[in-house]
Amino acid sequence: MESAIAVCELKKVYGTKAAVDGLSLCVPRGCFFGFLGQNGAGKSTTIRMLTGLIPPTSGSIEILGLPMQPKNAIEIKRRIGLVPDESLLFDRLTAAEFLEFAGRMYALERSLAKERARELLALFELDEDRRKLIADFSKGMRKRTAMAAALIHHPELFLMDEPFEGVDAVGARLMKDILLDQVRRGATIFLTSHVLDVVERLCDRVAIIHEGKILLDGAMDDLRTGAETLEDVFVRAVGGGRAFERLEWL
Repeated sequence: MESAIAVCELKKVYGTKAAVDGLSLCVPRGCFFGFLGQNGAGKSTTIRMLTGLIPPTSGSIEILGLPMQPKNAIEIKRRIGLVPDESLLFDRLTAAEFLEFAGRMYALERSLAKERARELLALFELDEDRRKLIADFSKGMRKRTAMAAALIHHPELFLMDEPFEGVDAVGARLMKDILLDQVRRGATIFLTSHVLDVVERLCDRVAIIHEGKILLDGAMDDLRTGAETLEDVFVRAVGGGRAFERLEWL
């Protein structure tokens, strides 16, 4: 099966610490892929390397059939949509202005960028707040704005780092439905999240990273045994799950 993401022996070292340590991974096209790990496991570092924001210490990356090399950087960025963990929005713009700016950055014609911005504001239920500055948005509204900006150029691959964090149940449901529709239309989604029941409902395949190394990688149904949940699989893989010691006063 053709890969949307293929990495081989990927490594990123800071000083003497390997944040990502020999990671090899293949994400098929048209897949909803969950990339899981504890805090500090290497998830965000991996996404930053996949987007070209930071260079790997060693190893290779291929995105949508293109090697991650300077000559391919613009073409790769044109074909991916990014929702980072930290909201990289311009606070002194309205959501409409920011979406139009994002569309223009992806080389959309001004009229098309404006039209798509208007449609996305309605889709993400942000049109009633179209006169507000992003600085006045809640965290959930900022996440919806970031996802709308990732969609505006109709990318083939989405890289999403904790996209549902801080989003209320109604907003999260809307975002999930939009993402599932994108996968049905042939897009690929690479998602990190600490909310494992959300990953279990959305994703076809999952990889678990721990201390910079892949522990498990496979189809969701193949990773679970019997009545196990994804949380059970995750805790078993990373070696957690020890019984807590009750405090007498608590």
